[in-house]
Amino acid sequence: MSTTTRHPYLDHPGPIPFAHRGGAADGLENTVAQFRRAVERGYRYIETDVHLTRDGRLVAFHDATLDRVTDGAGRIADLPWDDVRQARVGGKEPVPLFEELLETFPGVRWNVDVKAEPALRPLLELLERADCWDRVCVGSFSEARVVRAQRLAGPRLATSYGTRGVLGLRLRSWGVPLAPRSSAVAAQVPESQSGIPVVDRRFVRTAHARRLQVHVWTINDPDRMHRLLDLGVDGIMTDHIDTLRAVLEDRGVWA
Repeated sequence: MSTTTRHPYLDHPGPIPFAHRGGAADGLENTVAQFRRAVERGYRYIETDVHLTRDGRLVAFHDATLDRVTDGAGRIADLPWDDVRQARVGGKEPVPLFEELLETFPGVRWNVDVKAEPALRPLLELLERADCWDRVCVGSFSEARVVRAQRLAGPRLATSYGTRGVLGLRLRSWGVPLAPRSSAVAAQVPESQSGIPVVDRRFVRTAHARRLQVHVWTINDPDRMHRLLDLGVDGIMTDHIDTLRAVLEDRGVWA
């Protein structure tokens, strides 16, 4: 890892292992049980998502609706918390409040994908109340959303690029004289997009020259993990938390 740490969130000795949705391979994604499993296996960075209920409660959940992974149904934005809390992920585990996660896992740093605009201000207000600025990095596919987050919170908030920022960095790596947003601390990217490689040695070098870390999602194959680490990426997000730990242990960089 060749970047200088720009924010306390990134203070980690080596490549950062992220448990994607807590380790979604087990089918209980974004639940306290799954997050606890990741923590018990040594993970200190967890990726999750947030939505806002109709009555203003911030929940850790990926989809806009309950339908895919729970025994409930309906759009979270249209439902009160009392209804959402009755749903069970995989028929077993409740949907958690993000505030609950901050309290339950005080040693964890969270990579938070803000899935909908109404969730942004409540998230920032929660971070202010809990004084958790060093424990959260905010990301979104929407560059406008992460720009708003940065503008509202200032440098105390770590943010990653949205899609437009990543595109600008990719073009810059090809020699196009663009200057993507300088306030981001990381480019969180897929290995490729629509068959076009995103992460290669040139991309990583360009990011590092701008003091940006490169975190790649969602990588579940050990050979791909090794290849990306050989390129110098600074973090990997995975559904298969035991596999990533084994790869990092094999390389002597699990910490």
